[in-house]
Amino acid sequence: MRKPWRGYLALLLLLGVLPAPAAMAATAAEPFAVSALPASSATDDTASLLSGSLDDRFAPFDYRAARARNAPFWLRLKWQAGETGSGPVALTVRAGRQFHLQILANHAGHGAELHLITELPAYRGTHDLVYALPEEFALGDTLYARVTTQGSGAEQLLFSAMPIDATLARGREEARMICGAFGALIAMSLAALLIWFVLRDKLFILYCTLFSLQALYIAYLSGQAFSWPILSQALAFGANAWNVPASLSGAISCLFVREIADLKWYSPRVYRAFGWLAWAFVLVTLANAVKSFGFTSAVSNVGNLLFIGTAIFSLTVSFMAWRRGNRAAGWFLIAWGSLEFFTAATAVSLLVSDQAASLLYYGMPLAMVAAGILVALGVADRLRDQRSALTDAERRAQTDSLTGVLNRRSLVERLEAAGARARARNLPLSLLFIDLDHFKQINDSFGHRAGDACLRAVIEPMQAELRQSDAIGRYGGEEFVIILSSADATAATGIAERVLKRVADLKIEGFGAPIQLTCSIGVATSDTLDQWGEQLIASADAAVYAAKGSGRNQVKIAGPLAA
Repeated sequence: MRKPWRGYLALLLLLGVLPAPAAMAATAAEPFAVSALPASSATDDTASLLSGSLDDRFAPFDYRAARARNAPFWLRLKWQAGETGSGPVALTVRAGRQFHLQILANHAGHGAELHLITELPAYRGTHDLVYALPEEFALGDTLYARVTTQGSGAEQLLFSAMPIDATLARGREEARMICGAFGALIAMSLAALLIWFVLRDKLFILYCTLFSLQALYIAYLSGQAFSWPILSQALAFGANAWNVPASLSGAISCLFVREIADLKWYSPRVYRAFGWLAWAFVLVTLANAVKSFGFTSAVSNVGNLLFIGTAIFSLTVSFMAWRRGNRAAGWFLIAWGSLEFFTAATAVSLLVSDQAASLLYYGMPLAMVAAGILVALGVADRLRDQRSALTDAERRAQTDSLTGVLNRRSLVERLEAAGARARARNLPLSLLFIDLDHFKQINDSFGHRAGDACLRAVIEPMQAELRQSDAIGRYGGEEFVIILSSADATAATGIAERVLKRVADLKIEGFGAPIQLTCSIGVATSDTLDQWGEQLIASADAAVYAAKGSGRNQVKIAGPLAA
């Protein structure tokens, strides 16, 4: 039965802060049986080693004991595996970058140093040293490895044998996946930065920073960045190369969550809590500098507990915000939840087995890119909501709440703009001023609810006669104004007559006896009056009074044609 603490320890590996367990590094992988030469038998006499005269002194390999010597040591590798596939076979040594190896082959009494074919980046500060095995090397033959150390790094030393073609193909696939994910994350980050220059929304800066740090984290954790120009300079920082981006991304994610979930307005206390968590991550980042003074375990434990707690807290808050109706938080919940799942799964795989390539090189990069896309959708959703709210607010500010047409202020603004366009193009502009007849009697006889129903009902027949370039607005009370672009006096009069008939055909029911409506319309046109803007409204209003004085339910034209 697996001990409970191992599950907890796996979770502590969430973002790669905790060093890999030494026990994991000490286990020699098949197909080689590994033994070590005791310190008492240490020698630089390679001839004696290759002759096999010292073979009986080799003892089972104890990684901790060998490293405790703080001196070079010899390992004996006996090939005990079976089938390795077709083609030339390579010895692959996964080791921390502080290890330097000299591999000697012993076959049929002959010894030769193995040629290093290539060096492939590997995860958590290790690399794979690929050596070509002699063609005549066979089952039962032995290799001798002289191991020296320089500096510090990942405590890992594992031996395996694979066909050279398969080893190199694996290296290319892993490099291709990490490079693709890194490029995608950086591209999305740069796109967010460019959008920020236009929209100036802090979410874009946070998005850019968050996924740039995620890109650096996966590039360094996988080891690929240590072979890239410029980024390879971080090799001197060891585990801090991925620890620092991980810690800083934790800080930025806290700031991002509180913004996308609108916590400043809905939950100020939680908003401030995320701010303090961000500062805590910054302190963990700075604390990595004191690891060399003997605080490695404390810093790692505090950092990983902070990662776990913040991840759970962030997902919980995002879920609650989504339940509140925040779709952007829902996108973040899906993205961050899947990313945390793959991160945890990779951590467990790294803890219990060395075979974590499928998760580290495929699962996590894809999860990061998917998270970047989903979070971008969340940001877009949030901006859409903001734009919709702004558009709705603008619409409410411009329209009459009862009838839904333009209010008086917006109507006058639209008239001024239409007049400017008409004058610039030397086109006419006409105005219809419409006043419902006997409207006060309707309110007194049927009530104000009936009056409101009448005001709403006349809009549709009026709009039925308008073109897309025309506009209608409520000027006040039972008065409406229609702006007719590019319409002369003849066209405007025809439209007014049709509107008059449509209103007269209306019957408003639901308030007792059906209510019959009529209206009086005044027509004012720029081509006959040489007037614009509110002067046209005044002339059309005067024509309405003339229509009412002549018996109502009729059209009157303002100006010279009125006589």
